[in-house]
Amino acid sequence: MDKYECTACGYIYDPAAGDPDNGFPPGTSFDDLPDTWVCPQCGVGKDLFVKLG
Repeated sequence: MDKYECTACGYIYDPAAGDPDNGFPPGTSFDDLPDTWVCPQCGVGKDLFVKLG
């Protein structure tokens, strides 16, 4: 699964880690996050994330 980086603050969403503090367990792909999910560090939406090579 691909990692994604927040272009606003540099936070890396790693599917292997998920976002358990916000209800998304390890193994949750970025595509499986709802459109309402926001960066846990700065609060911007998924549309400001870019896939890392």
